[in-house]
Amino acid sequence: MSISGMIQAFNEGGIFMYCILAFGLFTAAFIAERANALFFKLKDVPANFREQMLQNLSKGDLLGARNLAQSLAGSQNSALARIAVIGAQLRANGAGDDEVQARMDEALSREISNLDRRTGFLGMFGNVATLLGLLGTIVGMIHSFGAVASASPADRATLLSKGISEAMNCTAFGLIVAIPALVAYAIFQNKTDKAVTALTENTTEIFNDLLFLSESDSLSDTVNTNRQLSSGRASGRSAPSLSV
Repeated sequence: MSISGMIQAFNEGGIFMYCILAFGLFTAAFIAERANALFFKLKDVPANFREQMLQNLSKGDLLGARNLAQSLAGSQNSALARIAVIGAQLRANGAGDDEVQARMDEALSREISNLDRRTGFLGMFGNVATLLGLLGTIVGMIHSFGAVASASPADRATLLSKGISEAMNCTAFGLIVAIPALVAYAIFQNKTDKAVTALTENTTEIFNDLLFLSESDSLSDTVNTNRQLSSGRASGRSAPSLSV
């Protein structure tokens, strides 16, 4: 269909065509925004990110782990790196396990909310566009049969075809908007689910690394300190004198 033909069909579709057009514009804008957010702006951390974190944590360098995550959060806009920054910073400041878990969970919830926002609107736009097309179809049929009932026999065919044209145009344009919206919704929802699952799993791994490695470091430091104190006391103790 040519552009002029589409404009003519749009004009013949009645008032509901303008509502469908508004939802079509919203659908196009949301598809562009979600595609940019999920396929271009959303970046994964390097494959060796956890390995580099482990190298710092195994040496007890919590600030080094924090700096590593912070550099990736700034350069690659990584959600996992932003969460890791919070956990490493809290652990370096001596925060307990519960506080680290709570703060990392809060950060994870924020990142998931950012990933999932506005995707659900596409499903709604698709359903509403279909319903608007159906409503326009029903209204067009009502106009058609109402006009036929009060028209002369010579005009009935013209009025009937005009009403049916209005009804079918609304149906067609409603589906033109609804189909891309629902397809895009399915694609973006699948992408979001995969990203949320990967982010949750990676966050759990980073938290466990912070939890267990920092605990083992603290335990080894405590043992070494106790050993040093014990050796110091032993060296400072005078040997007993034997008198005859």
